[in-house]
Parts: sequence; C-alpha cells; structure tokens
Amino acid sequence: MYDWANSVYNLVITTTFFPAYYAAITSPDKEQFRNGIPFLGRTFVNTELKDYFFGFAYIIIIILSPILSSIADYKGNKKNFMRFFCYLGATSCSLLFFFDDNDVILGLFLLMFACIGFYGSQVFYNSYLPEIAAEADQDRVSARGYTFGYIGSVLMQLIGFGLVLMMPDSKLPLKITFLLVGLWWVGFAQLTFSRLPPGNRNAKERKNVFSNGFLELRIVWNQLKHMPVLKRFLAAFLFYSMGVQTVMLVAIDFGIKELHLPDLNLIITAVIIQLVAIVGAVGMSRLSQIIGNIRVLSLTVLLWIGVCIAGVFMKTEMHFYIIASLVGLVMGGIQSLSRSTYSKFMPETRDTASFFSFYDITEKFAIVVGIFSFGFIEGLTHSMRNSIMVLMVFFVIGFILLLYTGKTIRKHS
Repeated sequence: MYDWANSVYNLVITTTFFPAYYAAITSPDKEQFRNGIPFLGRTFVNTELKDYFFGFAYIIIIILSPILSSIADYKGNKKNFMRFFCYLGATSCSLLFFFDDNDVILGLFLLMFACIGFYGSQVFYNSYLPEIAAEADQDRVSARGYTFGYIGSVLMQLIGFGLVLMMPDSKLPLKITFLLVGLWWVGFAQLTFSRLPPGNRNAKERKNVFSNGFLELRIVWNQLKHMPVLKRFLAAFLFYSMGVQTVMLVAIDFGIKELHLPDLNLIITAVIIQLVAIVGAVGMSRLSQIIGNIRVLSLTVLLWIGVCIAGVFMKTEMHFYIIASLVGLVMGGIQSLSRSTYSKFMPETRDTASFFSFYDITEKFAIVVGIFSFGFIEGLTHSMRNSIMVLMVFFVIGFILLLYTGKTIRKHS
C-alpha cells in the first residue's frame, strides 16, 4: 500500500504533469526565458536545469541515507523516519500548487524536496522486504508492491486527466493535481504506517550513530569483497540503473521538446506505460521463477539497449508511442526484480536498513551520474538525442556485468 501511496509522485510529478507544466511555463517562446533560465549567474536550458536539480537531490539522499539507516537500525524506529520523509515529499508536492513562471527556482526547489522525500522514505521502505516476506515470497511481494503502485498512480493520473479535460485551456488542473498528489500520498500512507512494525532494534553498542552510518557502509563494502555474486550484481545494477532511472526522468521531456507532442497525448501515453508496466512486473517475476533472475535481468537490459537505439532515430508520434510501451514493459520488471534479487543475495543480517542503504546509495549514485550526463550533453549540444547515446553506453556495460554475474553464480553453485 505504500507503493500505492507514493508512486503518484513518480508518475504525476516526475513523469507527466510536472514536465508538461514546467515546459509550458519555462518555454523559450516566453520573452523572459528566450535565452534560458537564469540561475547562479548564468543561464541554463530549461530541462538541463531541471536535471541538475534532480541530480543535487540525489546527492543529498546519498549523504543522508547512511546516517538515517544507522539511526533507524540502532533505535529500531525506521518507521518514524519513513513517515518523516513521506510527509516532506507529500507536502512539497502539494506546495507546487503555488509554482508559476514568476518564481521558477522556487518550483525547482520544491521538486527537489519532493524527490528527497520520496527516496528518503524508500530506503526504509525497501529494508522492510526481508523482514515481512520469506525469501521464497520476495519476488512475488516485491512485484505486488510495484503493481499496486502502478494501479494507484494510474488512478491519480486519470483524476488529473479528467480535470484537464474539464478545463483544457487552463494551467489550473495541473496545479490542482499537484495538490491532490500530496494528499493522496500522505493519506494512503496511513494504511502502511498502521500495519508495519517499527523495525528491529540492533542491540550492538554504538558510539556515534551519525558517523556509524558511514562505518556500516564500509562494513557492508568489506563484506561484499567476500561475496563475489552480490558484488558483481551491484556493479551491473549501478550501470544499468544509470540508464533506467534517467530514461524514466526524461522520457516525457523528450516527447515535448524533440517531437512537440501535446500535453493530453503525453498524459495518455504515461497511463499506457503504467498499465503495461503492471504486466511487465508480474510477467518478469514469473519468468524469473523459470529461468532465474539474472537471465531475466540480462534480457531486460538488452531490451533497454534497443529502446535507446530506437530513441535516437525516432521521428514520428507513433514511434514515440511504440517505444513508450516497450519502456513500460521493461520498466516495472527491472525495478521489481532488481530489488528482490539484491534481497536474495544478501547475507542473513539484522542490519537490513544498512544493507538496503548501500543498495539505495548505489541506485542514487547511478541517477546522479546518469542525469548529470544527460543534462550536460543536452546543454552542450542542445539535443536530447545525443544524450541518449550516453545512456546506451551505460546499458551495454551493465549487460556485460550481468553476464559476468551469471558466470560467477554458475562457478560458485
């Protein structure tokens, strides 16, 4: 149910409504943004600046995660930290109601805090998986979480879509949707908070819970040195996540800037992506039971490489819809299966939050590299197609490392 609650941020804020609204109010057609958006003494391409704000949000999460997971493991109250970040993210989403072209930077800061709230809560949320599900059930439970998230976010998307149809020539429906996203997130999260345990308390003595978070990461890293399968899987996960997470953040921007698609078409496309993603998450979970997680992930990354190649050469609206459907198919599956694969490869430990903090930091570092690379290349060449080529390189490296992981599993089996 927490996936149901917070996935509206991912779909509405990062994927459709916010990109559409942001593109409209920061358009180069407007006199004040003809040369770009001014910030810190220089001007930026509008989507380039948005990418940098996203990247900075993930840097903050990278810094905070080890500290927070250490405190949560030590005190056994990770649900309280999960609740705090949930409220931070939901409030920031709702405050976007007041975002307009008079203060673009304010809107970007609210976007950044919403991102911090979303991912800050995820580090604690993900760490619950091995505590509430047996190993044999983790693929299924992880996939069910993502499935609930897609269903809930599609419902919220349809509500926003209905508002847009009622007032097609106004920006108010988009702003109302931002407000509703925050209320949806915090409201349905109460179901999660009422049922989850507070978390297992680690009885080990700790001299400083703040510095200990980084010490725990070093301990996890030292353990990884003696766990070749998990170490190689994390290396593969790092590289293919650079591509996956960046595509999810910039896909709609590509449709707006490169293909000039209207907002309504983009909203419909996003709904289709989420519906297809449900099939992908469930289908890949079941396929993994037949041929194994690493093989399924390898096939999925191959599909992502195909998506990148197609993205460079796409020209028409129909091309975009076809590729978007393929993205949806592989998007849910790779996220769900990556999380449960990591959980399976983890050693038995009470420090689940520390291990998942390491996992989340790996993912966030991947996003920072991916989104900064994408934004930098766009700012340099003024073309998103050139940026896609960088993502394709990340996917190829991730695919090679996944093959190496599979070889390591066979060697140690």
